[in-house]
Amino acid sequence: MKRTILSIAVALTALIAAAVTKPGIETLRDSGFAQLNGKRVGLITNPTGVDNNLKSTVDILHEAAGVNLVALFGPEHGVRGDVHAGDSVGNSVDAATGVKVYSLYGKTYKPTKEMLKDIDVLIYDIQDNGCRSYTFISTMGVAMEACAENNVEFMVLDRPNPVSGTKVEGCLVEDEWISFVSKFKIPYLYGLTPGELAMLLNEEGMLPGGKKCRLTVIPMKGWTRDMTFEQTGMPWVLPSPHVPQAGSSLYYPATGILGELGYVNIGVGYTLPFQMIAAEWIKAEELSKAMNDLHLPGLRFRPIHVKPFYSVGKGVNLQGVQIYITDKDAANLSLVQFYVMQEMARLYPEHKTFDHANQKRYNMFDKVSGSNFIREEFSKRHRVEDIIEYWNKDVDAFKRLSSKYYIY
Repeated sequence: MKRTILSIAVALTALIAAAVTKPGIETLRDSGFAQLNGKRVGLITNPTGVDNNLKSTVDILHEAAGVNLVALFGPEHGVRGDVHAGDSVGNSVDAATGVKVYSLYGKTYKPTKEMLKDIDVLIYDIQDNGCRSYTFISTMGVAMEACAENNVEFMVLDRPNPVSGTKVEGCLVEDEWISFVSKFKIPYLYGLTPGELAMLLNEEGMLPGGKKCRLTVIPMKGWTRDMTFEQTGMPWVLPSPHVPQAGSSLYYPATGILGELGYVNIGVGYTLPFQMIAAEWIKAEELSKAMNDLHLPGLRFRPIHVKPFYSVGKGVNLQGVQIYITDKDAANLSLVQFYVMQEMARLYPEHKTFDHANQKRYNMFDKVSGSNFIREEFSKRHRVEDIIEYWNKDVDAFKRLSSKYYIY
């Protein structure tokens, strides 16, 4: 037993030593939690809210002398990660701490006045995946709005953008397509940490009615904008079931928009979530060659044969391509799916995506894209050249705007 405990201690010590980046929770702890002195604290988090020793921010704050943790708030998947994707999160009590848990993914997505009445500061600590359509930043934004309305301080414990702080792709969300999967007028890949994004939303009037909250960002230490998540040395905790590895965040924007249609398998239901595109009517070697013949920078493709365990094509032999990102900086990640759709339409004209996909899913496709122009224009000829200018039209302006809020 003693040997087992010693082995665990040695392993955890090695884990800490390997980390060159400290998340915001560690910066806050290093300060002795001075910013929380005398305040009643609420916390929005999930299993990704951990220090480099994999200890939950919930437990860190609950155990810290002088910190009064009075409420927890559960986004999609819940505070402890025990709720499946898309399922409502109910109000409850955290079994480990006895602290009340409020749901922010079910009947309400925004903290109510009643939820906030006994809170002085609401903390946000979640590892995001750097993509606009991931719902955690929407939760952060509506929580900021609620804090502005109820005069509650909002604090972000910062974490890395796993796609990097330099990757910006996609058009801004248009008014008609604002939703919980595209809540703010930012690009599809926005190149900011949660703390930087919070500053942008607050200072640029992006919260409803131009509201501003009392915002505090607790920065990381040892992070630079060009880092991959692996280079931070931090442990990766999956923020949702189909983002199991840090590298999954790079593939999420490569196929996630197409995945909304449920027309082809994108690796969800197999062992390669977001890293492949396959269907029963595809010929793997043929499509792989077509994709490689495009010579897309930073990308390679190989033929793949799979039988999904669930989701699209469950139990059916499918063929397609596995995507390899060889240079994330050179690759346009979000256009990968459109190039595959283009080549599928050319090789298999009887299976053009927008001639056969479920039209009931078009609304979600447009929400995630941030515009219906992308779908409508692409569907005319199924050519990337018809949408690429529009898709990238806001990138440079957003980079200039967002750079004012760089912390790192």
